Order: sequence, then C-alpha cells, then structure tokens
Amino acid sequence: MTTTTNNADLYRRLAAELTRRVESVPADRWDNASPCDGWTARDVLRHVVETQSFPVNAAGMTLPPVPDLDVDPLGAWTQTRDAVQEILENPARADLEYDGQMGRAKVSDTFGSFYTFDLVLHGWDIAKATGGDTTIAPTDLAMVAGFAERMGEALHSPGVCGPVVDVPADTDEQTRVLGLVGRRA
Repeated sequence: MTTTTNNADLYRRLAAELTRRVESVPADRWDNASPCDGWTARDVLRHVVETQSFPVNAAGMTLPPVPDLDVDPLGAWTQTRDAVQEILENPARADLEYDGQMGRAKVSDTFGSFYTFDLVLHGWDIAKATGGDTTIAPTDLAMVAGFAERMGEALHSPGVCGPVVDVPADTDEQTRVLGLVGRRA
C-alpha cells in the first residue's frame, strides 16, 4: 500500500469520526464556547472546513462551494470531506506538490499528517463544547502525540495550539496528550 493510499484511508477513518461528532451536535449547541479561546463550536468547524482548502489551492486545485455553515454545519463539513476524499483517492491529484510553510510537500502527505491531527483535535473540541462524547481512540491519541512531538515548539506558535497545560504525573493518556496540545480535559 502506498503512502498516498495510507493517507487516504487515514483521512477517511478520521473524517468519519469527525462526522459522527458533528452529527451528534444538537442544533442549539453550535454557539457554545469551545476549548479554543474565543471560538464557538461552530467557529471550530468553520476553521476545519475552511482550512481543508489550503493545501488543495496551493497545489492548483479548488474545492467546490459548500452550504453556508451557519445554516447547515453538517452539510458544509460532509461536502468538504467528500471533496477532499475524492482528491486523496486519485494519486494524480493527491501526489501533486506545492510549496508550503514547511517546504515542498505533497497534498496527500499534508492531509495524512497535519490535517488528520486537526480532525482528531478539533473533533474533541467540538464534542467538549457541545456535551458530546470526548473519547479519543488510543491509536488516534498516539498519532496526535507523535505529531505534536515532531512539531516541537512550532506547535505552540500563534494560531496553532495554546501553551502546554501541566497535568498530574499519574493522569490518563488522553488528559496527558490534550495537555501537550494546550487543552484542558
């Protein structure tokens, strides 16, 4: 299995989990405050939907327009998800390269690292804000922790993650990883 295929499979699995979380949000909770300072649950999902286009656009492609997230959050997310998945399933498109903040990158590799990290973390943010299931699977926690460690201090630069949250030494793995990425469980 190629890296491109692995990235497409990983994105599909984690996007399905985010979809489950988005589907479970009661309509009256989208404007609840999220763990992301100054953002509501809706703002978090808007961020996810909007940023999915960054590597796609940088590689000379575009995502189709989606429903207004203020009216149809689920529709905006699922249409974005499906458009990205279609790109990731097509090696000719997924393997396109672009110049990003970290240098030359393939679209599929960017979605297989940063954007899958984002799906897990922001899925938790949405669930936390809206009273949903905040459990993160152990394999996903390991992926988030590994990505956070590779990013080092860059992870805590403005607009990425907040400062590390100190947690007790005997805390559970999810609380530890969330603290590493600036979240209070």
